Amino acid sequence: MWIPSKLTRPGRLHNAIVRPRVLDLLQQAPCYKLVLFRSPAGYGKTTMASQWLSDKPHVGWYSIDESDNDPFRFINYLLQALNKGTNNACPNAQTLAEKRQFSSLHSLFSEVFAELSHFHQECYLVLDDYHLISDDDIHEAMRFFLKHMPENLTLVVTSRAAPPLGTANLRVRDLMIEIGNDLLAFDTEETTRFFNQRVTEGIDNDTAKNLQTYVEGWPSALQLIALQAQHQKRTLAQSAESVSQFNHAHLWDYLVEEVFDLLDQETRQFLLQCSVLDHFNDELVSALTERDDALSMIESLNRYGLFIYPLEDEQNWYRFHNLFAEFLAHERMARIPQKEQQLHKTAAQAWLKLESPHQALQHAQKAKDSQLVATILSSYGWKMFNRGELHALEDAIKTLEATQLYSEPKLCMLEAWLAQSQHRYNDVGDLLAKADEQMKRHSVKLSNKEQGEFNALRAQVAINQNEPEKALELAELALSQLDHTVYRSRIVATSVVGEVNHVLGHLSRALPMMQQTEKLARQYQVYHQALWAMLQQSEILIAQGYVQAAFEVQDNAFKLIEEHQLQHVPMHEFLLRLRAQVFWCWNRLDEAEECAYKGLDVLGNHESSKHLHSYSMLARIAIGRGELDKASKFIDHIVHLLKQSTYHVDWTANASLSLILFWQARGDKDAIRQWLDTAVRPEEACNHFTQLQWRNISRAYVNLGEYNKAQETLAFIQTEANKAQLLTDINRNLIVEAVLSVSLNDEDEAKSKLKQALELTNQTGILGNFLVDGGKIGHLLEKLSNKSELGDLERHRAQQLTKDISTTQRSRSVHFDEDFVENLVNHPNIPELVRTSPLTQREWQVLGLIYSGFSNEQIAQELDVAGTTIKTHIRNLYQKLNIANRKEAITTAENLLKLMGY
Repeated sequence: MWIPSKLTRPGRLHNAIVRPRVLDLLQQAPCYKLVLFRSPAGYGKTTMASQWLSDKPHVGWYSIDESDNDPFRFINYLLQALNKGTNNACPNAQTLAEKRQFSSLHSLFSEVFAELSHFHQECYLVLDDYHLISDDDIHEAMRFFLKHMPENLTLVVTSRAAPPLGTANLRVRDLMIEIGNDLLAFDTEETTRFFNQRVTEGIDNDTAKNLQTYVEGWPSALQLIALQAQHQKRTLAQSAESVSQFNHAHLWDYLVEEVFDLLDQETRQFLLQCSVLDHFNDELVSALTERDDALSMIESLNRYGLFIYPLEDEQNWYRFHNLFAEFLAHERMARIPQKEQQLHKTAAQAWLKLESPHQALQHAQKAKDSQLVATILSSYGWKMFNRGELHALEDAIKTLEATQLYSEPKLCMLEAWLAQSQHRYNDVGDLLAKADEQMKRHSVKLSNKEQGEFNALRAQVAINQNEPEKALELAELALSQLDHTVYRSRIVATSVVGEVNHVLGHLSRALPMMQQTEKLARQYQVYHQALWAMLQQSEILIAQGYVQAAFEVQDNAFKLIEEHQLQHVPMHEFLLRLRAQVFWCWNRLDEAEECAYKGLDVLGNHESSKHLHSYSMLARIAIGRGELDKASKFIDHIVHLLKQSTYHVDWTANASLSLILFWQARGDKDAIRQWLDTAVRPEEACNHFTQLQWRNISRAYVNLGEYNKAQETLAFIQTEANKAQLLTDINRNLIVEAVLSVSLNDEDEAKSKLKQALELTNQTGILGNFLVDGGKIGHLLEKLSNKSELGDLERHRAQQLTKDISTTQRSRSVHFDEDFVENLVNHPNIPELVRTSPLTQREWQVLGLIYSGFSNEQIAQELDVAGTTIKTHIRNLYQKLNIANRKEAITTAENLLKLMGY
């Protein structure tokens, strides 16, 4: 008795997701002999084939099960399916099959082909779940069938494994369409549609993307998540938040039933052992399983459809599907928990043979073998450090026992350097002090060379703590203790000597020391230190006024980061910070902003205290654009961070500049006074950051009208800047001196200072400092540019600055925020027309953007609305304010701003 359901294509497609990207590929199927749907269980092979063929008139469907490995049974079902799809075109062949009146399957197929020669319509024959066929005679017969079947017939096969049907030959001859799990897996758009059909509250794109990424588009897993969300009455957003913790029981049951229980014991054991690895090759698997045929075993399992994927561009490297890896880990802990630690230990040792200490460390930690961790760190710690694998090293060091950490000086040193390289300067001294104490307790005696290594790091700590004399003493002591084999610490000590000279204002000595440090660091492949030396060179060159040269050094530093994968090292943020400062000086605000945001990305959430510089730059950019509302958010971050942590004066001076410029724009003299009363006053001003702090103080005095103190402060820092030849600071100081002279109504002195500043700007290229004070000095620059007392370059510069200042002064659309508008409409002198024809908040925004020089298209982009909507807003505000054109709109905005004191 034949089972009718085995010859019936699946129904219940009412809730299936239409897959245009797959269906489009299948449009050319009649031109091909074979369409193969091959993927692991649960990828919707059968559903996809059924959906595709649902509107085809001539389809024969044969659903295969384990009992179909008998050739007689197989051929009868196949011929019944074929007859069903061809309007009974092969009755004789069917009769011969049922009566077993054929000498071989080949001869029977010959009769089939003869009868099919009279059937000319497009036809499809589906063999569903062909992976269940293991009979060689059937495979051989189906190869014959494929080779000789008529052109109007296309064979459709769904299988978890690669079927032995001569597919390689068909692929080469372009006679086969293959739909694999890469196409059957849902993308984000399909995932969104899938859940919108099943869950009442729907799903947003971010949640859909998170779910799709986690399950790698596996449809069965998405179905189980949808069911769980329904049953537990949770939103999909809640499910996505805890997706890695959702109840896997149904999924595990499915995989046990559909995959694991179908494997022999040897294969199960093989998979459980391999599952401790995130990715693997034959060498790793051989070590874990003690099998010589590891590669062939992996390849056969991949062909069988066991959720094993080859890694792109990597020969003989593989990984498990995310969820299948979790399933195997679950089964491993349930079935062989006693082997867990040994498997990880074996994996660690195997990775070490492949010179992959990062992976080895992870497995050594999972094996809870702290001695193996210590051995790996001792042998590979500094190599990993130089490659920027800082967090992996820190996690590993935390697992060591005190005896293991402090009995090996190089591990103590590594721990301290990890803190130093991640800008945790305050921790370094504590770690070194603890190391001293613990090494004495464990009777560890340092050699002269080891003492030199520790002193080199202590010198770095001293310079971080702004103790240059102490740093120089320790660096010179370290150099006397170190021989030439200890290149790393000699490089550090040399770098510290250079940095001390930098801090003390001896730039002509500091620069060659840093260039020598970079050369040595590159020679010995200590790329962290090379990067640090390049950053120092950049700062020195900027201080000397060679900003373009500094920019080129930065370019080389970016190349170093790219070549040696140092993108996630905190010093990358330092480089981005310096680049942002240069862009700001050159008034390239968009590029400066991009660098600041990249810096935040490099540091990540775990380095929030180090975000101060980036927020300071973002605030300064927003202030320069007149976006005070936006700036206020960054200012809030700055104030919060300053309260939370203790910073070097370099950091606080930069932050203070942004604060003062913000308060200056707001006219908040109380805030400026409060800052000034508590401001740090360095003893000297021989470097760029102490210059900046004193310049902040002088700016505060000017804002508060304390002009004598401002004069004294500026005279002091200019004297110091001239001594140290800090050309860029001299340039910046001159601009503030000009602002002071304007405040004192001494226009001639102000013009004299600006003339000197313009001459220096030919070398330094700085523009940002002029623009910050454009409101006070813009009219003087305009006057200077119209007189013959300036050279051609200076005149051109003054004209460009005048134009930029004019644009900047108009870029005050931020003043048309809700607070401003409320104050404006309640002002006693507000024109009656404005009061009686109130604009909407969006219309005020549009007026502000018109005033700022934005085109209609730019306004639409800024407000993220359609261009037609902007035209409507403009028409409305013109009518309400009796305005005829853009020029009148700008004039109206200017008058309103003046009315409010801007």
